[in-house]
Amino acid sequence: MLSYPLIDRYILGKYIKNFLLWLVLIIVIVITFDVSEKLDDFLKNEAPLSEIIFQYYLNFIPNFFNLYGPLFVFISTLFFTSKMAGNTEIIAILGSGISYKRMLRPYLHGALILAGGILIIGNFIIPLSNVQLNDFEYRYIHTHHRSYYSDLYFQSSRGVQNSAVSYDVNERCAIIFQQDTYNEDGVLVDRMKAERLAYDTATGKWTATVYRHRTFDGTKETYTQEPRKTLELNIVPADFDKAARDITVMNSFELYEHIQLEAMRGSGAVTEAKLEFYQRLLNPLAFFIMTFIGVAVSSRKTRGGLGVHLAIGIALAFGFIVLMRVCNVFSINGNFPPFLAVLIPQLIFGVIALILIRYAPK
Repeated sequence: MLSYPLIDRYILGKYIKNFLLWLVLIIVIVITFDVSEKLDDFLKNEAPLSEIIFQYYLNFIPNFFNLYGPLFVFISTLFFTSKMAGNTEIIAILGSGISYKRMLRPYLHGALILAGGILIIGNFIIPLSNVQLNDFEYRYIHTHHRSYYSDLYFQSSRGVQNSAVSYDVNERCAIIFQQDTYNEDGVLVDRMKAERLAYDTATGKWTATVYRHRTFDGTKETYTQEPRKTLELNIVPADFDKAARDITVMNSFELYEHIQLEAMRGSGAVTEAKLEFYQRLLNPLAFFIMTFIGVAVSSRKTRGGLGVHLAIGIALAFGFIVLMRVCNVFSINGNFPPFLAVLIPQLIFGVIALILIRYAPK
């Protein structure tokens, strides 16, 4: 049986323990402030204590870990490595004949453990947590429930695409509704539009206002228009709710299918869905980047100690977060590909991490 070297166990132990310490410390502080902010809502809406703890805050933790995990890894790595450098432990390790690259191995193992954990949590556990969070917030915090959705696209059956500029949940009414029907070859054969489409719960039928209908047969087109028409459509009000489903409650397999469907419809919401999908897959790389930046910055013994290391490191971490946000904005509001918007910040700061490691004192 292969034994894990003592020096590796020592560094990996510090890596994991310091990360968990910082994570728990910050979570306690954040939950304390969050409770003070939402206490009035909890009391006014009579939220049970068991649901506050186990449905809300227990499901809040995975989201917090996913959002700020790389930053906590960076702070914890910076903290304990700087302390090791201040105690001349780094010098002792290198002086014993262990190379700098060899010393990085337990850091790599620690980053691998956390990145693997966040890959599973972000792709499968957090979507389940978000279902519970949304349900709790719907009942006890955001009690003024959302009454409309906008920019909806969905497929009611094979080859039948539906869209609406907005949908009022309370009135069960769609504004600027359009239904396109395609044949097996993907050719448009029928298009129905209505300025307003309202559902009658008594009859189970839809009433279209300013109804327009076109059929296409090769080069031949037939057009009809009526001020008002009752329709039997293969859709129900719940279809509009499903079309507005929050992508954060989908696991990655469901999100991938959602992206394919939205891309087929030509939906404008596909960019945000792709950003969410690629972030789930690529953001675990940030654990490696932040780890190695933290080691490279803090492994040098300086007169200023942790203060100097912290100032340099926080500036780099802040730059990383800002670049990620800027790329996301360019992707959503411009034509920047979502995959590159997620990948480029990782690549740039990955190169910075390698340069810092290359020129770190050895």
